[in-house]
This record gives sequence, C-alpha cells and structure tokens, in this order.
Amino acid sequence: MSVLRAATSRFWPDGHDFHLSIPSGNVVENLLRAAVRGPNRTAIHYYGTTLTYADLVLRVEALAGWLQAVAGLKRGERVLLAMQNSPQFIIAFQAILRADAVVVPVNPMSVTREIAYYAADSGARIAIIGDELLERFLPLATREVPQILVARYADMTPDPCAYPLPEVMARPPQTLQSGAFSLMTEALAAAIAPASITTGGNNLAVMPYSSGTTGTPKACRHSHSAVNFTAIAQARWYGLRDDSVLTAFMPLFHVAGMQASMNAGLYAGGALVIMTRWNSDLIPELFERHGVTFWSAAPTMIVDVLASKGFSDRVFAHLTVLTGGGSSMPAAVTAQLSSRYGLSFCEGYGLTETIAATHINPVARPKPQCLGLPIYDTHSRVIDPDTLAERPAGEHGEIIVSGPQVMHGYWSRPDADAEAFITLEGRRWLRTGDLGYVDDEGYFFIVDRIKRMVNVSGFKVWPAECEAQLYKHPAVQECCVIAAPDGHSGETVKALIALRPEARGTVTPDDIAAFARTVMATYKVPKLYEFVESLPRSSSNKIDWRSLQTAEWEKAR
Repeated sequence: MSVLRAATSRFWPDGHDFHLSIPSGNVVENLLRAAVRGPNRTAIHYYGTTLTYADLVLRVEALAGWLQAVAGLKRGERVLLAMQNSPQFIIAFQAILRADAVVVPVNPMSVTREIAYYAADSGARIAIIGDELLERFLPLATREVPQILVARYADMTPDPCAYPLPEVMARPPQTLQSGAFSLMTEALAAAIAPASITTGGNNLAVMPYSSGTTGTPKACRHSHSAVNFTAIAQARWYGLRDDSVLTAFMPLFHVAGMQASMNAGLYAGGALVIMTRWNSDLIPELFERHGVTFWSAAPTMIVDVLASKGFSDRVFAHLTVLTGGGSSMPAAVTAQLSSRYGLSFCEGYGLTETIAATHINPVARPKPQCLGLPIYDTHSRVIDPDTLAERPAGEHGEIIVSGPQVMHGYWSRPDADAEAFITLEGRRWLRTGDLGYVDDEGYFFIVDRIKRMVNVSGFKVWPAECEAQLYKHPAVQECCVIAAPDGHSGETVKALIALRPEARGTVTPDDIAAFARTVMATYKVPKLYEFVESLPRSSSNKIDWRSLQTAEWEKAR
C-alpha cells in the first residue's frame, strides 16, 4: 500500500491534502449555509424558471414542516423518492433530510412490483413521486404506501414556456384517485415550519438500492458523513465555486448525479441547470445562455451533443470540467475534445455502495479510459479474488476500496455484508467485484467484471433479477441473460431462451419482450432475444453464462 500511495502522490492535485475535513452535521446544512452566503444567487435553472438559494430554502423548509406535521414523518423513517430530474426532486430530497428522515431514491422507471419491494424492504410508508407515476403507485396506496405526495414538474415552469417540454411535462395534470395522495403544491403552500435538525454525522441519510453481488436488490446504508464526504470531495477536486454552473442531466436518483451535480453543487453554492428528460438538441442553447462550467455526463451524452442541432464551438466556451463514468469514452471523441476544445474527459469511478466516487482522474493529468486515483482519505488495492493477496502493479485482480464513503452495510442483510466486506491488516475493505489493475503511477483501470452485471449507459442491470421475471412467462423453460455489445450504450441486455416444447413455433421474441415490459423497468428489459434448443451447463450443472457472454462478444470482434 505504501508503494502505491507514494506513486499516487506524484500526480496528486496541487494544493490538495490527502485528508479532507468535512462538517459533521446534516447534509441539508450545506444548502442552508449556501443560502446564508448568497441568498439571491441562482440555485436552479429549469426551462426558463430561476430559483434563488433563498427560494429553494423556503420550499425545503415548508415541505419538511409538512412532512413532520401533516404526514407524521418521524426521525429516522425512510421515505421513497421517485421522480425525474426536476426542482421538485431537489426540494424533496433536501426536505426529507431536513425532517431528520432518510431518502430512499427510486428509479422512476421502476414498475409497481419493484416499488412494492422497495417499500416493504425499507419500511417506508411515505412516498414523494412525479405525477407520471400515479398509476404505478395506485395499487400500493392503501396498504404498502399509505401517504403519497405528488409533484407535477410543469408547475415549476413558466406559462407559456419558451422551451420544448418533454411529454411527461406537457400533458395535462393527473387526477388524484385516492385519499392517500396529496399535492406538493398544497404542501408547500401550507408553509409549516419544521422542527430543529437533530440528525447528522453517523445517522442514516440515504439508502439507495443496489444488487451488490446477487440479483436481489439491497439498500445501502449511507450516513450524513458519507454523503457529505463524496459531495464535498468532488466539489474540492473539481474546483467548484459559487460562480460555477453545473449540469444536472445525469439521473439524480442515481448516486453519480445525486452527488457530483446536486449535492456537490449545493455545497459550493453554484447554479444547477436541470433537464427532466434528455434532449441533446437543447444543450447548445442551455450551455450558451447559462454559461455552463461543469458537465457531468455519460460518454453517450457527449457523443449526442457533438452531433446535435445548433452545436458550435461556442457551446463549450465556459466549460472547464468535463467528467463522467459508467462506460469508457471512445478514443476518437477524447481526441476531438482535446484538439478542438482543449477539454479532457476526467473519468471517475464509484459504486452505489460508496455513494459515488472512490477514484477520480486528476483534472490536470487524466488518463483515457482510466478510473483515476483514489480520492481523499480513500485507500484502494488490487487483490487476488481467491487468496486476497495484493497483486503487483500491472497485474489483474479484484479492486477493493476503503474510505469514509463506504456504506455502513446493507439494510437488514448481514449475510450480504459478509460477502461484501473483508478485513486486511486491520482495515475494513469493500469488495467491488470489478476486475482491474493499477499502473506504476498509481492510476487504476478496470478490465472486466467479476460480478455478473450488464452496464446499460451507466444503469446496472442484474441478470439474475431479469431471469427471475422472464421465468414467470409460461412459455419459458429456461433462460440466460447476458451483456451484449451495443454501439450506442456500450452494452445492452440479451436474453437467450429455451422455450417449452408446446410454445415453440407459436411464441415470438416480441411476445416475450411485451411481457418483460410489464414486470421490469424499461432499462432492464432485454433488447435482444435469441431462442435456443438448450443452454450450456457447467460441471456443477449450472447454466454456463460466462461461455455465452464470451461467445457474444467474440461475434462482435
């Protein structure tokens, strides 16, 4: 470890100590302090609406007061938050913390079955949702989630709006069909003052779901200190200030967007440019009008923007930091960004289990297709996954991490904790399940996955979970879900299926796909289907998914 630490320090950002001091309080206090420093400074740009820090704090305080006084939210209770990117997402996230409760972020593409699982597993009895999710929450409104607060994104835009709005915002208001539902506008209008903050430090703050090493979703227990750590670490690493203008285009329910954009931006006192649904053709106007300085993006988003209508060199005139992760940036795009715009793609790496970043490339010296260096107070190794012995520089093994951002553990899953953590030389380490190596300058690289996971534009899809749902179709005798190469998203989901004899010749891939869309979120639904007579098996009689996936990628070479 000492050798790697010394190598890393050669390229450590100038003027940055390895140790990072962070406040011990509640995450929402970052917002409150920013509002004191600059109450009239812009916090949010949203399709022509501008909210100042004072405006944002008023709404956060009002919603927190409503949650406590009307919804009866108690200290430490969990609240489901299922929304697209919007001012209401930020208000709700910060208000839940302000009310001394715990945010359980939910992918808004989740279907009713998945939402019911999250509610039951976390014990959440309150949800805050976008109105496009009303039908999915309606079956849960009387028992599983008895209190549901509904936001309409268009309520936060001008009327008329000069920008083209996505369908989810342009449609008329939805009718509330049950007494379990309340409107966020009414909750904010009540303007109830919340009680004093009593949580912070090691108290739970956020519980995002991850499948970890198996296909069963598990909630990661993150404290206020951990959430503060990666938010402040990224703000410091990237040099964010109160005049920074950040994009909030990456999903805010996901730890990458949540931390690099929302929480890092609010800590710095910067302005967030929010887009509810990705529209690359809006980027030129938004970047030029607001002077965007920081863009956190998946590589596919950058490729889309470079090909978008109205794109010109002026779009990147103010941009100083371009960062992201989840998939590798194509070398040709990296070269174009550098030679034409003087921009480097500063890739980072992290997990849901680490509430975002554990490694980031130095802004002044990034390496292409590289995870970067372990950040402040963070240690990382590459080990033999079987013997746990540390691997020398350049040799492949499993990446493990230890630092302030690592979760306390999974919610009510000591069995999963036992698989996820190891102790080496007195230090607790998280096994990432990613296969990689560290070079002789201390930079980390990923080469494969030990875990069985499909990465669809940064969204993790767990084959075991998909297979469990596909097996519910009466025509499926056995199936195997693998990662397949995709020119746009990097990877996509493919299902190989052996049909029951009576279904052969009558059931089509379209039939299976239509069924899949009813039982799993859209991004999990296999894009490719192949019917086979049978599936290969290993010596232990398990379906040999590795050979199928290897063959799939070999075909693309």
